[in-house]
Amino acid sequence: MNFDLTPEQREIWLWAKEFADKEIAPRVEENDHKAEFDFDLLKKIGGQGFFGAILPEKYGGQGIDHIAYALMTEEIARVCSSTRTLFSVQISLVEKPILHYGTEAQKEKYLPKMATGEMIGCFGLTEPGAGSDAVNQATTCKQDGDYWILNGQKTWISNGSIADVAIVMAQADSSKGSRGICAFLVDTKTEGFSARYIKPKLGLHSSDTSELFLDNVRVHKDQMLGGYGEGFKVAMYSLDQGRFSVAAGAVGVIQGCLDISTQYAMEREAFDQKIGEFQMVQQMIAEMSMNAEAGRLLVLRAADKKDKGVRNTRETSMAKLFCGDMAQKAAYNAVQIFGGYGFSEEYPAARYYRDARVLTLYEGTSQIHNLILAQDELGIRPANGKNAPSNPVDRLSSQELLSV
Repeated sequence: MNFDLTPEQREIWLWAKEFADKEIAPRVEENDHKAEFDFDLLKKIGGQGFFGAILPEKYGGQGIDHIAYALMTEEIARVCSSTRTLFSVQISLVEKPILHYGTEAQKEKYLPKMATGEMIGCFGLTEPGAGSDAVNQATTCKQDGDYWILNGQKTWISNGSIADVAIVMAQADSSKGSRGICAFLVDTKTEGFSARYIKPKLGLHSSDTSELFLDNVRVHKDQMLGGYGEGFKVAMYSLDQGRFSVAAGAVGVIQGCLDISTQYAMEREAFDQKIGEFQMVQQMIAEMSMNAEAGRLLVLRAADKKDKGVRNTRETSMAKLFCGDMAQKAAYNAVQIFGGYGFSEEYPAARYYRDARVLTLYEGTSQIHNLILAQDELGIRPANGKNAPSNPVDRLSSQELLSV
């Protein structure tokens, strides 16, 4: 196994790091306190070509691999989880499903404009009564000639109020369960479509989170993403992509907590010495460092499989579970290291603490990912499909391991 970055991957990583430090970081605290979405920052991100990171050049993209994409995502999250959410949803939950399931006409219509940020997307799966239970879609679609009529409500939709296009899951035939779900590309200016911004929230204050309402929304049959009854497949594919970006973002949160904690620990004094000289503080710093490295390796393992075109539901789920949980722990420890100041909104530890909480909720709760991994190990439901090897060395025998 080669853990070295290629020159291109390293260049992209440094490019994202510089942009995050110069363009995102100076805006973070003000945007968070105002709880406002930063449209000017959106334009800057689009102008840099970040939104086209993984798209092929024929659609206006950069054509980078998933390892470089993970590093970009990590660097953005290191300074701002709200901005990382915008970035991740645009790429992982909207562009990638269109690229994978879309017709050529759909790709040409949406992807070039999404690559520049001229067009923003959102992903409409979660409903008031259907979160982890994604099959239980109450939103309906009924065919009417060349059109489908959509009715229903979606909630907790990132980018919902600012989106130009929404991928919407709807049930065409409830008797078919998951095989009755269809996915549609819905232009948000379509009559009957509306959005309501959800405010206030515990964290991600400058991220747009909304409810979507569909009241007899007419969508042409050419706007169906995938075939009839393939909506659940589209949703599961999309979640694999979204979970990957959340995991990479969680590594950024751990790294961000480590950065602010080490700096503060060597500035703050107590009992006539730097608090970083106390062993209990050092233990928390050591845990953050270890978990950042471990989480990063899990993410890059999943990225490597994605780049090889190998199914990676298990690896992505493991990365999302571990990194999300450890990001919460890192944020908790950052507040501890800052002490009373960690409880103040004047210091970044409080924001990291609030923003980290959602990492164990969206794109599958930690409990759902524990279930996925446990069922995979028990052979009840192999995460990567039938007869798929499941551990990091692909189930090599002891003798084979000795020869590696």
